Amino acid sequence: MTTNAPRPEILRYTAFSSSPDGGNPAGVVLDASGLDDAGMLAVAAELGYSESAFLTAPPEGLGGRNGGDGGDGGDGGDGRAYTIRYFSPKAEVPFCGHATIATAVALAERTGPGELVFATRAGTVPVAVTEEGGTVRATLTSVEPHTEEIADADLAEALAALDWPATDLDPAFPPRIAFAGARHLVLAAATRARLADLAYDFARLEALMHRLDLTTVQLVWRESATVFHVRDPFPVGGVVEDPATGAAAAAFGAYVRELGLAPEEAVLTLHQGEDLGRPGELTVTLRAGDPRVHVSGTGARIA
Repeated sequence: MTTNAPRPEILRYTAFSSSPDGGNPAGVVLDASGLDDAGMLAVAAELGYSESAFLTAPPEGLGGRNGGDGGDGGDGGDGRAYTIRYFSPKAEVPFCGHATIATAVALAERTGPGELVFATRAGTVPVAVTEEGGTVRATLTSVEPHTEEIADADLAEALAALDWPATDLDPAFPPRIAFAGARHLVLAAATRARLADLAYDFARLEALMHRLDLTTVQLVWRESATVFHVRDPFPVGGVVEDPATGAAAAAFGAYVRELGLAPEEAVLTLHQGEDLGRPGELTVTLRAGDPRVHVSGTGARIA
């Protein structure tokens, strides 16, 4: 924390649930101008959530149109543009979807719904916030995503760390590393029971993830063509599992589109957190002609 600066207000919000008992909690500091890097990390470590978000003034020039349309949250004018940084209890991360949604809901409760623009380490992320029937919903638009193959030896090490036999994978969903602001290894379980039985070697998986620069491992099971259940081990952040992961949801949207596992226009529903007792729902929207991925969800303040 900057010398002589007062401690900022630290808010607690959950994302991807309208109940404070569901979704993924995040710390939100709407004015982090008095915090240096060490101070932000200390707040994140004190809270112990998978990530916390910290807002400061936007970089010069941010706040006009950002290549979005009316539903993208592309206009961050009127003081609705910010620099946002994300810290886990262990380190800064380039992008965090659930903390973005939580922050957007927190801002909307103070300044009303509308368009926001966040400058992240991964790039510019527009967010559109709406309110209907007292429920606030935020939709982030990812940076341009991509996927890449994973080496056989690295895949074998990931499966060994998870204690998953290769025969437990769904052959229709080949393993890939997907990026939409952060890198995630996507592995698909053949059964819901396989997904539910998660007991992994924390240190071994953490070491592999550091080597491959992964933020989480996105474990998925397909319930139907558009409905998935997901879990995200997050040892590099200092937590065993992330309860609801917007960045991984965006990466997964890029993954299914690039591999032809979803149509060019699609709305996917991801259920996450059920196995942790914190159920949440993430909506992933793919639009024809738009390479980006749109992830939306509700949020709620935690008392």
